[in-house]
Amino acid sequence: MKPSIVRTVGIALAMALTGTPMVAPPPAQAQSAVGHPEWPGRGQLFVGVNYQPIDRSPEQIRQDIAIMKSAGFNLVRMGDLSWDSFEPEEGRFTFEWFDDVLDQMHAAGIGVVLDIPGQPAPIWLHKKYPGVDIVNQEGVRLNAATRYWDNISDPDYRRLAKRLAERMMQRYAKHPAVIALGYDNEIGNGQLSYSPADRDRFVAWLQRKYGSIEALNRAWATQRWSRRISSWDQVDLPYVRGPGPNERYLDLRRYWSDDTIGALEDLEAVRKRFAPNLPVASNLWPTAWTKGFNYLRSWDRISTYGAQGFYPGDPLGAGFEVMMNRASHETPVWFNEFTAGGGGYYGTPGRSRMWAYFGLLYYSQTFLAWTFNSHIGGEEQSLFGLVDHDGRPSWKVDEFGQIAREFGTLRKLGFPRYGQPQIAVHYSFETNWLTSPPPGPNTMKEYFKGDYGDQVKAAFAPLFQDNLDAAVIDAGHDPIRNYKLLILSSAYLMDKETAEAVRTYVAEGGTVIMTGYSAKADETGKWFETPLPGRLSDVFGLRTNEFYRSDQPLKFRFGGEVLTGTDNYYEVLELSTAQPLATFENTPGKSPAISINRFGKGQAIYLATAAQPSFIGPLIRSLYARLGIERGPVTPPGVVARSVDGRTLYVNTTALPATVTFAGTKTGVLTHREYSRTIELGPFGVELLQ
Repeated sequence: MKPSIVRTVGIALAMALTGTPMVAPPPAQAQSAVGHPEWPGRGQLFVGVNYQPIDRSPEQIRQDIAIMKSAGFNLVRMGDLSWDSFEPEEGRFTFEWFDDVLDQMHAAGIGVVLDIPGQPAPIWLHKKYPGVDIVNQEGVRLNAATRYWDNISDPDYRRLAKRLAERMMQRYAKHPAVIALGYDNEIGNGQLSYSPADRDRFVAWLQRKYGSIEALNRAWATQRWSRRISSWDQVDLPYVRGPGPNERYLDLRRYWSDDTIGALEDLEAVRKRFAPNLPVASNLWPTAWTKGFNYLRSWDRISTYGAQGFYPGDPLGAGFEVMMNRASHETPVWFNEFTAGGGGYYGTPGRSRMWAYFGLLYYSQTFLAWTFNSHIGGEEQSLFGLVDHDGRPSWKVDEFGQIAREFGTLRKLGFPRYGQPQIAVHYSFETNWLTSPPPGPNTMKEYFKGDYGDQVKAAFAPLFQDNLDAAVIDAGHDPIRNYKLLILSSAYLMDKETAEAVRTYVAEGGTVIMTGYSAKADETGKWFETPLPGRLSDVFGLRTNEFYRSDQPLKFRFGGEVLTGTDNYYEVLELSTAQPLATFENTPGKSPAISINRFGKGQAIYLATAAQPSFIGPLIRSLYARLGIERGPVTPPGVVARSVDGRTLYVNTTALPATVTFAGTKTGVLTHREYSRTIELGPFGVELLQ
């Protein structure tokens, strides 16, 4: 389990969960990590739990499965965190204990997500192959004192993790209980390593990327402060905790990202050989602050479903991260770990049920509580599962049983949701890395004040409030031509791929909003030596090289109202072909606050400050009618809703009652009550009206 938020079933599903004969998908589907929406499992909703049988005796396992079956659970996730239970010493595999648990799950009608436990690595592996140990940037070798302190770039680690995956997939790919695979729980977590071997692998990566020392020197601007490199032997690993120039830090993050993706691709290659019938739903953690990886430029190579550990904080952040996890998958999202109570050690009744319904609104299909039994030891011994430490089921079992029963009805009423949103919000892992430099002398901290993720969420917020779906994608990777609106908030790094995609999108008729802070640096992390916004100045019909911070809140008139901002950063727009839509009222030059430019068949809109709700909300909403975007159901703050197949699902995310108004008379699917024009939702209350 991670301490904060932000992360098609296979042929066996038909037999294990529906009682119908198993039918293998066509070969073309089986070979694709992206999967296919018509695989068995379309229209299913899965409610269950994470289960670690290594903690339980045979008698406890029998009792646990009986509790799961009685509660109506139809899916569990097992295998994670258990490498040394499958391979207690190198080359000696012990699968029989797991065979028995799988057989019992199948007999109970419960499907299994088989998680290949590549992390944490066993102690025996660390002791025999010290290259798997982490070496910190001070050169100190660290014992594997806590989870995920594994150097997954080490060749011995990769070889042995791949062999474990081969053995497990060969043994279980055809087991009727196993319906999906997961790789390396919470991969993306962990630490960067600084051994001599790590430095050599980094240099080899740079050689492949740049080809020559001359190209590396240009990319890293080594002429500054006498940092020129004359041979590959002179290259050092940049310090992740600083100090160091941004250009090198960016490549350091890219290197470790590529390394993590490479580990996942190793396992995906094994799946294609030994388990092509099974889809992949890995509990990834690409946003982990310790390491992370560029998920939005790799999701289609490593996953069938977006999957994550769902431990939500605020609803806006939760919705944003789920949609980032979904990326451009055509399949729903799987919560491979799902909040079990939350809100304290033991939890709050009703909270998990509310978040499960919230997940339904955000394209989710699978809800696996973390965890079944409360742990008696280790790093999570004070985290309570569904079953207490003494083995007695808590109220959480009943709550998840209620979710399972209700979802059995909802899966026939348009859930899980499929399809793609009409609006996309751009997110760049590389911009996040570049605008979050390590400690040390760096003027980035003075220029880019605030958090990049918060800037993007500010652009996502009006859509969240209006109950509109919005994809969170990397516009330089995923196709964008079918979106009616594309929003680039503080898109500081503008590489060639993203610039070309935006240019083509607008030329072919698309509408884009871009905000201040955008298109300042190229893919090396250096500022453009061309008019800004770099690579897109002509698309937006302007030049914006000057920027300032006002000593008072920014104001401008738009849509008949005077709007007041919360961020005093602004850019001076020098318009060429663009036209002003609004003008700052209290800046020295009274420069344009919003401009619009016709480019090809489309339009490019520039907001000359950071994304902030008071500015970007009215701007986005002014485009709905023109672009044919219909707002979602109207709800009070704290209530989220979507209309699905002619019915409307309302979810009160707050611990206070809420009143929702609507037209006419409707019937509640969950309560079977009739409502006329209003419905009172209790704390964490939900209802589906038809």
